[in-house]
Amino acid sequence: MTAGAILLCAGRGERLRAATDKALVPLAGRPLFTWSLEALERAKAVESIVVVGPVARLQTALAGSGIVASKVVAWCEGGPTRQDSVRLGLVVLPGSSTLVAVHDSARALVTSEVIQRCIADAMTHGATIAAIPVEDTVKRVRLGVIEDTVPRSLLWRAQTPQVFRRDWLAAGHAAVPPPRPGARPAPATDDAALVEALGHGVHITEGDPINFKITTPADLELAEAWIQARTGGGVR
Repeated sequence: MTAGAILLCAGRGERLRAATDKALVPLAGRPLFTWSLEALERAKAVESIVVVGPVARLQTALAGSGIVASKVVAWCEGGPTRQDSVRLGLVVLPGSSTLVAVHDSARALVTSEVIQRCIADAMTHGATIAAIPVEDTVKRVRLGVIEDTVPRSLLWRAQTPQVFRRDWLAAGHAAVPPPRPGARPAPATDDAALVEALGHGVHITEGDPINFKITTPADLELAEAWIQARTGGGVR
């Protein structure tokens, strides 16, 4: 089995309050998306990468970053939703890729080790997602009143990459019904939900707490501080 990757860079990131596309926001002196792109490049199991987002701006930013992207085989514009962007990436991913790793560029601190673990598990199980166990006590609340304490041993926080057999992922996207006339679509929040809906078991692969999603300015500051502390701002 061979693995290709879809790197999602199409989000606007309103909560980040940035003046540019989220994937292009500077992180330790480089565009945010180049950090996860570099991790995918370093992962030996990844044979090809498709970058989905504002193509011209991403290509210009990559050219000025000094990052080598030898595995990038295609670029395509993103869609109105994350789900649409994955579907568009699948269209241009080489047919030789029998496994697909989907990763959000907002998780800029992903490591090649996490990517490798996910792909290895997907080769065995057919579908897996990076995830970490919930450590806090979780309450179910209605109208400001606690209804129940949820056993945290059953709860995991989903991350990316999420890796699937290509035929399972494509079928999951194909099975999404079109929205009713006049209704807003209700896209799945991740690809695992689409594959789960087909009845396939999705495995959990140990992720990494530092593989958090950069959503707010505070997240960006935390990521910058981590890079500075661990690498002095250099390449990981």
